[in-house]
Amino acid sequence: MDLFDRLDLTGEVAIVTGGSRGIGYGVAHALAEAGARVVITNRDAASGASAAATIEADTDASVDALGADVSDEAAVEALVDHVRAEHGTVDVLVNNAGIVHNVPAEAMTREEWRAVLEVNLTGAFHCAKHVGRVMIADGGGSIVNLSSISAFVANHPQPQVSYQASKGGMDAMTRQLASEWAEHGVRVNSINPGYVRTDLIEDVLETDPEMAREWYDGMLLEEMARPEDVGPLAVYLASDASAYVTGQSVTIDGGYTVR
Repeated sequence: MDLFDRLDLTGEVAIVTGGSRGIGYGVAHALAEAGARVVITNRDAASGASAAATIEADTDASVDALGADVSDEAAVEALVDHVRAEHGTVDVLVNNAGIVHNVPAEAMTREEWRAVLEVNLTGAFHCAKHVGRVMIADGGGSIVNLSSISAFVANHPQPQVSYQASKGGMDAMTRQLASEWAEHGVRVNSINPGYVRTDLIEDVLETDPEMAREWYDGMLLEEMARPEDVGPLAVYLASDASAYVTGQSVTIDGGYTVR
Protein backbone atom coordinates (compact mmCIF):
# COMPACT_ATOMS: atom_id res chain seq x y z
CA MET A 1 0.00 0.00 0.00
CA ASP A 2 1.50 3.36 -1.02
CA LEU A 3 1.38 6.57 0.99
CA PHE A 4 -1.68 8.04 -0.68
CA ASP A 5 -3.61 4.81 -0.21
CA ARG A 6 -2.85 4.98 3.50
CA LEU A 7 -4.21 8.53 3.65
CA ASP A 8 -7.39 7.57 1.82
CA LEU A 9 -10.50 7.71 4.03
CA THR A 10 -12.99 6.49 1.43
CA GLY A 11 -15.90 4.80 3.18
CA GLU A 12 -14.83 5.93 6.66
CA VAL A 13 -17.48 7.60 8.83
CA ALA A 14 -16.26 10.71 10.65
CA ILE A 15 -18.02 12.91 13.23
CA VAL A 16 -16.69 16.47 13.59
CA THR A 17 -18.07 18.47 16.50
CA GLY A 18 -18.27 22.22 16.01
CA GLY A 19 -17.71 21.61 12.32
CA SER A 20 -19.73 24.46 10.85
CA ARG A 21 -16.96 27.09 10.94
CA GLY A 22 -13.36 27.84 11.81
CA ILE A 23 -10.96 24.97 12.46
CA GLY A 24 -13.83 22.47 12.61
CA TYR A 25 -14.95 23.44 9.11
CA GLY A 26 -11.39 23.18 7.80
CA VAL A 27 -11.05 19.71 9.30
CA ALA A 28 -14.46 18.55 8.05
CA HIS A 29 -13.61 19.77 4.54
CA ALA A 30 -10.26 17.97 4.57
CA LEU A 31 -11.79 14.69 5.77
CA ALA A 32 -14.40 14.92 3.02
CA GLU A 33 -11.67 15.59 0.45
CA ALA A 34 -9.95 12.42 1.67
CA GLY A 35 -13.14 10.45 0.99
CA ALA A 36 -14.77 10.22 4.42
CA ARG A 37 -18.51 10.35 5.01
CA VAL A 38 -18.59 13.34 7.35
CA VAL A 39 -21.19 14.19 9.97
CA ILE A 40 -20.97 17.77 11.23
CA THR A 41 -22.54 18.44 14.60
CA ASN A 42 -22.96 21.69 16.51
CA ARG A 43 -25.56 23.50 18.59
CA ASP A 44 -26.92 25.43 15.61
CA ALA A 45 -28.28 22.83 13.21
CA ALA A 46 -28.96 25.44 10.51
CA SER A 47 -25.34 26.61 10.30
CA GLY A 48 -24.22 22.98 10.30
CA ALA A 49 -26.53 22.22 7.38
CA SER A 50 -25.19 25.20 5.44
CA ALA A 51 -21.59 24.11 6.02
CA ALA A 52 -22.41 20.53 5.03
CA ALA A 53 -23.99 21.68 1.77
CA THR A 54 -20.94 23.79 0.91
CA ILE A 55 -18.51 20.95 1.62
CA GLU A 56 -20.62 18.52 -0.41
CA ALA A 57 -20.59 20.92 -3.36
CA ASP A 58 -16.82 21.35 -3.09
CA THR A 59 -15.88 17.70 -2.67
CA ASP A 60 -18.75 15.52 -3.95
CA ALA A 61 -18.51 13.69 -0.62
CA SER A 62 -21.44 12.71 1.59
CA VAL A 63 -21.76 15.28 4.40
CA ASP A 64 -24.55 15.34 6.96
CA ALA A 65 -25.35 17.84 9.70
CA LEU A 66 -26.98 17.11 13.05
CA GLY A 67 -27.67 19.45 15.93
CA ALA A 68 -26.32 18.48 19.35
CA ASP A 69 -24.95 20.19 22.45
CA VAL A 70 -21.84 18.24 23.47
CA SER A 71 -22.25 19.33 27.10
CA ASP A 72 -25.53 17.35 27.18
CA GLU A 73 -24.55 13.68 27.48
CA ALA A 74 -28.00 12.41 26.51
CA ALA A 75 -27.86 14.46 23.31
CA VAL A 76 -24.41 13.08 22.49
CA GLU A 77 -25.54 9.50 23.09
CA ALA A 78 -28.55 10.05 20.80
CA LEU A 79 -26.30 11.58 18.15
CA VAL A 80 -23.89 8.64 18.17
CA ASP A 81 -26.77 6.14 18.10
CA HIS A 82 -28.23 7.96 15.10
CA VAL A 83 -24.94 8.01 13.19
CA ARG A 84 -24.36 4.32 13.85
CA ALA A 85 -27.89 3.48 12.75
CA GLU A 86 -27.50 5.52 9.55
CA HIS A 87 -23.91 4.63 8.64
CA GLY A 88 -23.20 1.37 10.47
CA THR A 89 -20.29 2.57 12.61
CA VAL A 90 -18.09 5.53 13.54
CA ASP A 91 -14.47 5.31 12.37
CA VAL A 92 -13.25 8.81 13.23
CA LEU A 93 -14.20 11.34 15.89
CA VAL A 94 -12.84 14.88 15.87
CA ASN A 95 -13.56 16.67 19.16
CA ASN A 96 -13.43 20.28 18.01
CA ALA A 97 -16.35 22.02 19.75
CA GLY A 98 -15.09 24.68 22.11
CA ILE A 99 -15.73 28.10 23.64
CA VAL A 100 -13.64 30.70 25.46
CA HIS A 101 -14.39 33.49 27.93
CA ASN A 102 -11.69 36.09 28.51
CA VAL A 103 -12.22 36.92 32.18
CA PRO A 104 -9.51 37.69 34.75
CA ALA A 105 -9.10 34.80 37.17
CA GLU A 106 -9.83 36.95 40.21
CA ALA A 107 -13.13 38.08 38.69
CA MET A 108 -14.28 34.80 37.15
CA THR A 109 -17.54 33.38 38.46
CA ARG A 110 -18.21 29.72 39.08
CA GLU A 111 -20.72 29.80 36.20
CA GLU A 112 -18.18 31.26 33.77
CA TRP A 113 -15.60 28.67 34.82
CA ARG A 114 -18.02 25.77 34.44
CA ALA A 115 -19.39 26.97 31.08
CA VAL A 116 -15.99 26.58 29.40
CA LEU A 117 -15.09 23.30 31.10
CA GLU A 118 -18.49 21.77 30.31
CA VAL A 119 -18.09 22.30 26.56
CA ASN A 120 -14.35 22.04 26.02
CA LEU A 121 -13.48 19.16 28.34
CA THR A 122 -16.62 17.42 29.60
CA GLY A 123 -18.22 17.69 26.16
CA ALA A 124 -15.16 16.11 24.54
CA PHE A 125 -15.32 13.33 27.11
CA HIS A 126 -19.02 12.70 26.39
CA CYS A 127 -18.23 12.29 22.70
CA ALA A 128 -15.15 10.14 23.30
CA LYS A 129 -17.04 7.92 25.74
CA HIS A 130 -19.97 7.15 23.46
CA VAL A 131 -17.99 6.98 20.21
CA GLY A 132 -15.34 4.96 22.02
CA ARG A 133 -17.93 2.35 22.92
CA VAL A 134 -18.79 2.00 19.23
CA MET A 135 -15.15 1.80 18.20
CA ILE A 136 -14.36 -0.80 20.84
CA ALA A 137 -17.32 -2.91 19.74
CA ASP A 138 -16.44 -2.56 16.06
CA GLY A 139 -12.71 -3.21 16.33
CA GLY A 140 -11.02 0.18 16.37
CA GLY A 141 -10.96 3.76 15.21
CA SER A 142 -9.25 7.12 15.59
CA ILE A 143 -10.14 9.98 17.94
CA VAL A 144 -8.59 13.38 17.28
CA ASN A 145 -8.96 16.01 19.99
CA LEU A 146 -8.57 19.64 18.93
CA SER A 147 -6.63 21.02 21.84
CA SER A 148 -4.35 24.07 21.81
CA ILE A 149 -0.88 25.33 22.60
CA SER A 150 -2.72 26.64 25.67
CA ALA A 151 -2.20 23.14 27.10
CA PHE A 152 1.53 23.95 27.29
CA VAL A 153 1.98 27.71 27.64
CA ALA A 154 0.22 30.65 29.24
CA ASN A 155 -1.70 32.79 26.79
CA HIS A 156 -0.78 36.47 26.75
CA PRO A 157 -2.14 39.09 27.11
CA GLN A 158 -5.67 37.67 27.22
CA PRO A 159 -6.91 36.25 30.56
CA GLN A 160 -8.09 32.67 29.88
CA VAL A 161 -7.58 30.50 32.93
CA SER A 162 -10.67 28.36 32.27
CA TYR A 163 -9.65 27.80 28.65
CA GLN A 164 -6.11 26.87 29.70
CA ALA A 165 -7.46 24.38 32.24
CA SER A 166 -9.79 22.82 29.69
CA LYS A 167 -7.04 22.30 27.12
CA GLY A 168 -4.53 20.99 29.65
CA GLY A 169 -7.20 18.54 30.76
CA MET A 170 -7.90 17.54 27.17
CA ASP A 171 -4.27 16.59 26.57
CA ALA A 172 -4.16 14.57 29.79
CA MET A 173 -7.40 12.87 28.73
CA THR A 174 -5.89 12.11 25.32
CA ARG A 175 -2.98 10.24 26.89
CA GLN A 176 -5.18 8.32 29.32
CA LEU A 177 -7.73 7.23 26.71
CA ALA A 178 -4.91 6.20 24.37
CA SER A 179 -3.56 4.01 27.17
CA GLU A 180 -6.92 2.46 28.07
CA TRP A 181 -8.12 1.83 24.53
CA ALA A 182 -4.97 0.78 22.66
CA GLU A 183 -5.79 -2.89 23.21
CA HIS A 184 -9.09 -2.31 21.40
CA GLY A 185 -7.46 -0.75 18.33
CA VAL A 186 -8.61 2.76 19.21
CA ARG A 187 -5.98 5.47 18.74
CA VAL A 188 -6.36 8.85 20.49
CA ASN A 189 -4.28 11.93 19.66
CA SER A 190 -4.46 15.69 20.03
CA ILE A 191 -3.81 18.52 17.60
CA ASN A 192 -2.53 21.62 19.38
CA PRO A 193 -2.84 24.68 17.14
CA GLY A 194 -1.48 28.10 17.91
CA TYR A 195 -3.29 31.16 16.65
CA VAL A 196 -5.45 30.34 13.62
CA ARG A 197 -7.28 32.94 11.53
CA THR A 198 -10.81 31.97 12.45
CA ASP A 199 -13.61 34.56 12.48
CA LEU A 200 -12.95 35.18 16.18
CA ILE A 201 -9.25 35.82 15.63
CA GLU A 202 -9.98 38.01 12.60
CA ASP A 203 -12.17 40.21 14.82
CA VAL A 204 -9.32 40.61 17.31
CA LEU A 205 -6.83 41.43 14.54
CA GLU A 206 -9.15 44.22 13.35
CA THR A 207 -10.20 45.66 16.71
CA ASP A 208 -7.21 45.09 19.03
CA PRO A 209 -3.90 45.67 17.21
CA GLU A 210 -1.98 45.63 20.50
CA MET A 211 -3.09 42.07 21.27
CA ALA A 212 -2.41 41.04 17.69
CA ARG A 213 1.12 42.46 17.95
CA GLU A 214 1.74 40.42 21.12
CA TRP A 215 0.70 37.25 19.28
CA TYR A 216 2.82 37.92 16.21
CA ASP A 217 5.85 38.76 18.34
CA GLY A 218 5.73 35.23 19.78
CA MET A 219 5.69 33.47 16.41
CA LEU A 220 8.67 32.38 14.32
CA LEU A 221 6.70 32.46 11.07
CA GLU A 222 5.30 35.72 9.75
CA GLU A 223 1.70 34.63 9.24
CA MET A 224 -0.92 32.81 11.27
CA ALA A 225 -2.30 29.48 10.18
CA ARG A 226 -5.65 29.25 8.45
CA PRO A 227 -8.27 26.60 9.22
CA GLU A 228 -7.36 24.69 6.08
CA ASP A 229 -3.79 24.33 7.38
CA VAL A 230 -5.03 22.15 10.25
CA GLY A 231 -7.10 19.82 8.06
CA PRO A 232 -4.22 17.79 6.55
CA LEU A 233 -2.88 16.95 10.00
CA ALA A 234 -6.33 15.73 11.03
CA VAL A 235 -6.49 13.53 7.93
CA TYR A 236 -3.11 12.05 8.79
CA LEU A 237 -4.12 11.26 12.39
CA ALA A 238 -7.46 9.84 11.25
CA SER A 239 -5.92 7.59 8.61
CA ASP A 240 -3.84 4.44 8.44
CA ALA A 241 -0.82 6.62 7.65
CA SER A 242 -0.58 7.27 11.41
CA ALA A 243 -1.26 3.68 12.47
CA TYR A 244 1.66 3.73 14.93
CA VAL A 245 0.78 7.11 16.47
CA THR A 246 -1.30 7.31 19.64
CA GLY A 247 -1.34 9.32 22.85
CA GLN A 248 0.46 12.24 21.18
CA SER A 249 -0.06 16.00 21.20
CA VAL A 250 0.97 17.41 17.82
CA THR A 251 1.68 21.14 17.74
CA ILE A 252 0.97 23.33 14.71
CA ASP A 253 1.79 26.87 15.83
CA GLY A 254 4.23 28.60 13.51
CA GLY A 255 6.97 28.09 16.09
CA TYR A 256 5.17 29.93 18.91
CA THR A 257 6.14 27.39 21.56
CA VAL A 258 9.79 27.09 20.48
CA ARG A 259 10.95 30.14 22.45
